[in-house]
Amino acid sequence: MQKRAYLTLASGEVFEGWRLGADGDAVGELVFSTSMCGYLEALTDPNYKGQILLQTFPMIGNYGLIPSDFESAKTHLSGYVVREMCDEPSNFRCEGELESLLKDNGVACIYGVDTRALTRVIREKGIVNAIITDKKELTKEQKTLLEEYKTENPVLDVTCKEEDVIGDGKKRLVLWDMGVKNSLINEMTARNCTVIKVPAQTSAERILELRPDGILISDGPGDPNDNQAIVDELAKLSFRGIPIMGIGLGHQLLALAMGGSTLKLKYGHRGSNQAVIYTETGRAYITTQNHGYAVDAAMLPRGAKLLFSNLNDGTCEGLEYENAQAFSVQFVPESAGGPQDLGFLYERFLKMMPKGE
Repeated sequence: MQKRAYLTLASGEVFEGWRLGADGDAVGELVFSTSMCGYLEALTDPNYKGQILLQTFPMIGNYGLIPSDFESAKTHLSGYVVREMCDEPSNFRCEGELESLLKDNGVACIYGVDTRALTRVIREKGIVNAIITDKKELTKEQKTLLEEYKTENPVLDVTCKEEDVIGDGKKRLVLWDMGVKNSLINEMTARNCTVIKVPAQTSAERILELRPDGILISDGPGDPNDNQAIVDELAKLSFRGIPIMGIGLGHQLLALAMGGSTLKLKYGHRGSNQAVIYTETGRAYITTQNHGYAVDAAMLPRGAKLLFSNLNDGTCEGLEYENAQAFSVQFVPESAGGPQDLGFLYERFLKMMPKGE
C-alpha cells in the first residue's frame, strides 16, 4: 500500500509524493544532480553527506541494485527525491531492487514528485534546507529542525578511521581521504600504485614518514573553510618537492593552503554533464562534478595558473602552481559513472613523481 509523503522546503514550498525506503523524517540540504546514469554511485558517494539528493532524470532504479558499483560501503545522504521509481529493474548484473538499499541504510525517499518544478525552485532561490515527512503541516519541532539544520564536520564523518594499504605497485601514493570514492582508488591501483589511504586528521609529519612519491587529496563533502586544521597540515607539505594532486574538495583545500579563498555557489555543480574548458589547449570536456563551493577565481593564490574553467558560469575548475609541484581539479577525472576523457590527468600526476614513467 502506497503511503503519502511530503517534501517541505525552508523557503515554504511543499511537494507531495509517495514514501519509499526508510520511515521517519529526513532533513538535509536539498541539492540536485543532472546525471542521467550512476544513481548507485550517487547514493554511495560520501560527498552527499547531510544532503537530500534530487535526481532530475525522470526514472531511477531501472537497472536495480548492483553492489559492485558502490562508491563506498554505505549510503551517506539524508534523503532521496525522484520522479518515478522503477519497481521492475532489468539488468544482467542486477542483484535486487533499489528500495532494499534505502531501507537497509535508513534513507527516506519520496517519489512521484514534480522534479522539474522542484529543480526550478532551487535554481531560482538557491540551495535550501528541506524535510521529508508524513504530514503536510509541520510541528514546531520539525520547523525548528528544518530552519536550523546544518551539517557539522562532514569530512570527519566520512573519512577512514585508520590507515590502509591497497595494492602493490611501483609508485608509493598517499591518498589523503576526505571522503574518497572506490573508483578513485581503483584508478590509482590500475596505474601501478601502492595506495596508502590515511584519515583526514593525519598530520603532515606522519605523511612524510610514509615516504610518498606523491600525495593525492581526495574529494569530500562540505564547506572547505570548516577544515582549517587540515589546511594547516597541507600548507606544511606544499613546498616539500613532493608532487600533489587535489580533486574536488582536495582542489579547494589546496587553494586555501596556498593562500587562496573559496566561495559558495548558488546551487552548485552536480552531475556527469558539466562542461569545462582546458586552458592549455582550448578544448572543451564534459566532466562529472559534485560540489557546492568553488575556488574564487578573482583571488587566486600567488603563483597559481588557471588550468580549467567552467563553460557555464566561468568558475575555476582547475589550477596548477608554478612555485610548487602541484595541480588540482574541481571535477572527478575518472567519473564513474560518466565520461572518462580526462583520465590523462592521472598520467600527468604520475609523471611528476620520481618513479614516474
